[in-house]
Amino acid sequence: MSQAKAVFLDTSTLDKNDLDLTGLLNTPFDWQLFPSTSPEETAKRIEGAQLIVSNKVVVDRALMQNCPDLKLICLAATGTNNVDLTAAAERGVGVTNVTGYGTATVVQHTFSLILALTTRLLDYQAAIKRGDWQRSDTFCLTNFPIREIAGKHLGIVGYGTLGRGVARVAEAFDMTVMLAQRPGGAAQPGRIPLHELLPKVDILSLHCPLTAETEGLIGTRELALMRSDAVLINTARGGIVDEQALATALKAGELGGAGVDVLTKEPPGDDNPLLQPNIPNLIVTPHNAWASREARQRLLDGVTKNIQSYLAGGAANRVEKSR
Repeated sequence: MSQAKAVFLDTSTLDKNDLDLTGLLNTPFDWQLFPSTSPEETAKRIEGAQLIVSNKVVVDRALMQNCPDLKLICLAATGTNNVDLTAAAERGVGVTNVTGYGTATVVQHTFSLILALTTRLLDYQAAIKRGDWQRSDTFCLTNFPIREIAGKHLGIVGYGTLGRGVARVAEAFDMTVMLAQRPGGAAQPGRIPLHELLPKVDILSLHCPLTAETEGLIGTRELALMRSDAVLINTARGGIVDEQALATALKAGELGGAGVDVLTKEPPGDDNPLLQPNIPNLIVTPHNAWASREARQRLLDGVTKNIQSYLAGGAANRVEKSR
């Protein structure tokens, strides 16, 4: 008896030829793996499939209607915006995701940005490449102000798994952690409304999802409330920050620095405000805060466990359409 068809539509988003796919491929399916899949290729590739694995390839209502054998969509990600959850529910197609796989790596990346900005690491590296140290009259170069993070106030917006992980490390650095009230959420003890929090923090780190309440959460007004030497870190989602407002604030010296791993449009265009030259103390990384080998393996293993749960009649990590 032939095995049911399963397709992984974008393996290259996870595997750089450094992951162990044995567990996935040992599940009882006829696997077809594609490094990437364009919108024009999706329908043909999922034809006859019972199982689809996708990181970012869109699976919409029309595709599901033309895939009558489909039983399960496994997202190799936490986000679910590339799948029509309503259509899946109507057709009895299960949808699963994976959470928590990248906590250690994102926390590590967050502090890499914080430390690089507060020590002006990139500025000093650039100075050495220019020969500034070599031409210095003294044994050291202190052209850029260095700040300690010990004793500083770290504001966190989004106190889920990632926010808690960042808070634990901050406490090890002897920082004071302050938590923002979740935008659109009910008031909670110990949480501070954002407009009250912003003037008090030395560093603001974003770890909230992109929702109607958080889109454009940090804009011109919010940046103006922050101290002129404060640092903004965004490893959450690009749409949470007004990119033009941030670029303007940095150029005007109204903010001490910013580290962003995410942009509103990805991959970005050359016209993105944060990719323009001569923006001081800005570090942009290419949405790779999550992408350590260890995290990618955990993500792949999480997909495998979701498939095994489905085969055993379970419903591990099923995603339901919000009412």
